[in-house]
Amino acid sequence: MPFYNSNSEEDLKIKVKGEYEMKIEVLGMGCSNCNRLYQNALEAVKLSGKEAEVIKVEDIQKIMGYGVMSTPALVIDGVVKVAGKVPKVEEIKGWIK
Repeated sequence: MPFYNSNSEEDLKIKVKGEYEMKIEVLGMGCSNCNRLYQNALEAVKLSGKEAEVIKVEDIQKIMGYGVMSTPALVIDGVVKVAGKVPKVEEIKGWIK
C-alpha cells in the first residue's frame, strides 16, 4: 500500500515500499496535462513495483533549471525523459525499469 505525504501543493510525494530507489519529477504549472502526467507517473510506479519518490515541481525557476521550455515534462533521476507531451503509463513504466 502506497504512503502519501503532502507537504504543499508544490511538493506532493508518493512512497512505495520503503526507501526510494529513484526520484521522478513532473514539471509543470498545474495545467490539466501536467496533472495527467503526474497521475500517469504514479500509476507507472505502482505497476512497476519500483520504489520511487514522485514530486510535482511547479516552481518556474526549477523547471527552467532543467532547460525545459514546454510543459509538462518528466524527469527521472535528474534526466529529462520527455517535455511538451503526456506519455502513456506503459511508456513511463519502461523508463523506470
